[in-house]
Amino acid sequence: MDTEAQHTERDRSSGTEERSRSVLFRRRFALTGLVCAVFLLLLSHFVLQPFQIPSGSMEPTLRIGDRVLVNKLAYRFGSGPGRGDVIVFDGTGSFVQEAPERGPLAGLLHGAAAALGLAEPAETDFVKRVVGVGGDRVKCCDKGGRVEVNGVPVTEGYLYPGDAPSQVPFDIVVPRGTLWVMGDHRSHSRDSRDHLGSPGGGMVPVDRVVGRADWIGWPFGRWSEVGPTGAFRGVPEAGATGGGHG
Repeated sequence: MDTEAQHTERDRSSGTEERSRSVLFRRRFALTGLVCAVFLLLLSHFVLQPFQIPSGSMEPTLRIGDRVLVNKLAYRFGSGPGRGDVIVFDGTGSFVQEAPERGPLAGLLHGAAAALGLAEPAETDFVKRVVGVGGDRVKCCDKGGRVEVNGVPVTEGYLYPGDAPSQVPFDIVVPRGTLWVMGDHRSHSRDSRDHLGSPGGGMVPVDRVVGRADWIGWPFGRWSEVGPTGAFRGVPEAGATGGGHG
């Protein structure tokens, strides 16, 4: 009996089986990775999107490099953005007039990376705090240097320490269906105040809101809720006082 030939055949058979198992494992791993990526992209598109903070305009609430989790269902069932909400929105037509052009492939790759919080957001995406909603009269500043909404001064405890509520005076009425938004780091924020003379007057259409920033998810040491503020609790609805206009 040729035992050497039998060993050679078994070695070849064993090697073939190992290669087959290796190929099958790689295919399963790739398929699992693809399924997970698709699931995360769908989750990000419809429910909860990570958003990387690119600037210090929302300090101290949000810092450069924070990844916030944007709740895309927050305004899907009837309720709209409220005063004090921190929102992410598409600023096309309000903060920027045209979206910068990207190649189709570059745009697709960047969009996918940004949707997973792995890249900075598009140049048209912004994160700010809602200070006025449709119908509100928003004015700055009163004798105490505070922002007024519908005739009521607002004590904004979330502002960056040492910042004034605004160095730019303004007195506007927010059109229905739009929002007046400002950064918490007022001296380092380009917000509605900077676009008063632009088309749209610095107002953000409600239908351009991506969602509400509800949590800081990264870094882990910063994990926390972006909690609601009581700053606007005493502000009446627009038209309830002489300060509000419809």
